[in-house]
Amino acid sequence: MGKLIAIRHGQSTWNAENRFTGWVDVDLSEKGLQEAEKSGKLLKELNIDFDMCFTSYLKRAIKTLEVVIEIIGKNYKYTKAWELNERHYGALTGLNKEETKKKLGENKFNEYRRSWDIPPPKLDRNSDYNSEKDPLYKNLEKVPDTESLKNTYDRVIPYFEKNIEKHLKENKNIILSAHGNTIRALGKKIFNISDKSINLFEIPTGNPLLIDFDSSLKVLSAKYLDQTREKKIISNAIDVSTEWAFRSKKEFNNCLLYTSPSPRDQ
Repeated sequence: MGKLIAIRHGQSTWNAENRFTGWVDVDLSEKGLQEAEKSGKLLKELNIDFDMCFTSYLKRAIKTLEVVIEIIGKNYKYTKAWELNERHYGALTGLNKEETKKKLGENKFNEYRRSWDIPPPKLDRNSDYNSEKDPLYKNLEKVPDTESLKNTYDRVIPYFEKNIEKHLKENKNIILSAHGNTIRALGKKIFNISDKSINLFEIPTGNPLLIDFDSSLKVLSAKYLDQTREKKIISNAIDVSTEWAFRSKKEFNNCLLYTSPSPRDQ
């Protein structure tokens, strides 16, 4: 059975400062490095071989993956893809979340941050955070200036279906080191989460999510490996279409897919 390990990068410096990050290429904080190291140790304890690894263009995800690979002790190669980048937060990029909530009001803030298909206002082209100036994206036809979660989904899922899905069907084991909204978009597809409930699918930093598939990509089980940071399931957010994927009530409750939003999520 193919296994997918989805890891949201360890805490970044802007996570620590509670700022909207998106496509800005910030580094891991000291705590983020420690989370990456713990992720590596947890994966090493699984004692399984991984066939391939994927990550985004952003150093916080790349460094998390490199730390994990080093601790596992194997010489795994990895593929970088801009499609796996974090959601672009538009004009919110760089802003402190608490200050922004006070300025916009909670309803508008939550609409921009957690709705399925409403993006924040566009980033000013003259902003220092405009990724069009980054040589990493010189071959990208159009660099986003804002994105909703749906926009993020619309680039993550085609990449997954073209480059990752086929290997899982061949019972390959894969590590994906990416971002909160990258994994949220992927989880929407994998777990068949509704548009209404997807905002409650929480992904903690530096905590590997282990998903087991059969050869038809049916989910057999899923759980976070760091049990000290498990998330409680919000019962009224569970999609009936997801529950069947887990082999027992205990296993489903341990999966912890649906959680209250964290103020540090980005």
